[in-house]
Amino acid sequence: MKKITIAIDGFSSTGKSTLAKQLAKALGYVYVDTGAMYRAVTYFAMQQNLISETHFDVEKLISFLPEIKLRFVFNPALGFAEMYLNNSNVEQEIRTLSVSKLVSKIAEISEVRAKLVEQQQDMGKDKGIVMDGRDIASVVFPDAELKLFMTASATTRAERRFQELITANQKVTFEEVLQNVEERDFIDSNRADSPLMQDANAIVIDNSNLSKEAQFDLVFQLAKERISK
Repeated sequence: MKKITIAIDGFSSTGKSTLAKQLAKALGYVYVDTGAMYRAVTYFAMQQNLISETHFDVEKLISFLPEIKLRFVFNPALGFAEMYLNNSNVEQEIRTLSVSKLVSKIAEISEVRAKLVEQQQDMGKDKGIVMDGRDIASVVFPDAELKLFMTASATTRAERRFQELITANQKVTFEEVLQNVEERDFIDSNRADSPLMQDANAIVIDNSNLSKEAQFDLVFQLAKERISK
């Protein structure tokens, strides 16, 4: 059976990664979380004091890019690959609200995007891959056989994200999370380089009132149809 490329784009906290992991597991495909890559670069910049909520040394970050080595390492206990930054597992560190508040600023930088898009395209050169992010269908894999665009109301997404952070024992308020969701939506949709947009051939999945099970069944059927073609 031939393999295809599945590109999943959409707003933050729409469950892109969860769906992508489910699809990859069911199809025996490789899963790549591009958001984790941008988060890892953000975490690196924070560690180097290059970025905060009040300053951002863009030129210095660009000069550091050759030193940033990213890779995914499969964790059999978890059933998915974790993000490694310069040989250190940073999967937990990159999921904090502090990283979320800054990642869209990092993703605006053209040099950062160029570096990561090149790596992403190399990962998918043999197909059999499920990749999620903001510009996968429009920039990374414009010829993907199945393109999805995921959305939900900002309030619904903030509530989901808030529950995840509380479960991870992070001290945040719902208002903080909602503000972050709305700010990321604006930055992601309005940046000059590869803004978040719905590809003309993407199928829209609004999961505001859709269970994870129903969503997976719907998309898995779409994937099987595209593979059979």
